Amino acid sequence: MRPGARQTLLAALDQGYADPSRRYHAARQSRRLLDGARESIAAIIGARPDEVSFATSGTQAVHLAVTGLAQGRQRIGRRLLVSAVEHSCVIHAARAVPEGKVEELPVDSRAVVEPERVRAAIARGEVALLAIQSANHEVGSRQPISEIAHILDNSGIPLIVDAAQSLGRDDCPAQWSILTASAHKWGGPTGVGILAIRNGTRWRSPLPDDPHESGRIPGFTAIPQIVAAAVALQEAEDERRTESARLFALTERLRTELPVRIPDALVLGHGIERLPHIVTLSMAYVAGEALLEDLDREGFAVSSGSSCVADALVPSHVLVAMGALTHGNLRISLPPGALESDVDRFIHVLPSIVAKVRDSLGAGDL
Repeated sequence: MRPGARQTLLAALDQGYADPSRRYHAARQSRRLLDGARESIAAIIGARPDEVSFATSGTQAVHLAVTGLAQGRQRIGRRLLVSAVEHSCVIHAARAVPEGKVEELPVDSRAVVEPERVRAAIARGEVALLAIQSANHEVGSRQPISEIAHILDNSGIPLIVDAAQSLGRDDCPAQWSILTASAHKWGGPTGVGILAIRNGTRWRSPLPDDPHESGRIPGFTAIPQIVAAAVALQEAEDERRTESARLFALTERLRTELPVRIPDALVLGHGIERLPHIVTLSMAYVAGEALLEDLDREGFAVSSGSSCVADALVPSHVLVAMGALTHGNLRISLPPGALESDVDRFIHVLPSIVAKVRDSLGAGDL
């Protein structure tokens, strides 16, 4: 967590514990904190405060976005269009819709959805929704949201944008019907997701009736965590342009220098239209698990396999859709405040670890 968010969380535990729907003093204080957090986040994402609700995670927000839209528009169509590189929670939610017909839109080798594929898909009619992420979770490629939204103009088809990876790191998309995000991605606490639904969107809750969060998300609201999430997002937004430019330069070094130092290493994703903090490499003759263990011993926490599965090296559906090698991939995500000296040491350490792993597999001379 960002330091400001941590301090806010501790203070809000004492000040925001009461039920904000009640009328006594502590409850009114909780309501003021919750309303302030909602207004702050709404301003950053370009929404009205009454369009913003708080879920328990980005995943829950996505599930509600997809299933609620499908239910609200079931008389209009049952085709659920999603990009082939969406986070698995989007794809799984679409597949769980009763009688829904999920269609995955293919991507190019950089994990980008071509707008003309969207145009061709919606031309066949009966589309309930389209889900396109703002930027890919695994390789960082931005999606052409503005172009896709323009294609949807006058069609009435709602656009779900999963902005979990980009919010607080990149410009927030302006064109969406529903936007989802997750607070821990921008340095807020875990347990807070954003579900923003534009007024007029045909969304209907798939859950039992409940008065909380405008009837969208049941249960008591985690006010201290939400307030801390709002503070963290404001901090991220205040420093975003300067910090993103700095991190972009650091990841550009990783993208440029590592393939030179490591034979048979490829950098994946778009080289320019990308998030500033993510680099993914694909390396032949390497076991991802061995790489992670050796890098962990050197003090580097990185990932391999699918970004959707934290405890297993499941082959990435994103890399499959891109036509990239699914084994031996390494995903590096620079946190805010990452030091140039850390990047220097990583560039120095990784080639020797890759060589060691290849030798252990008998592939050192290939």
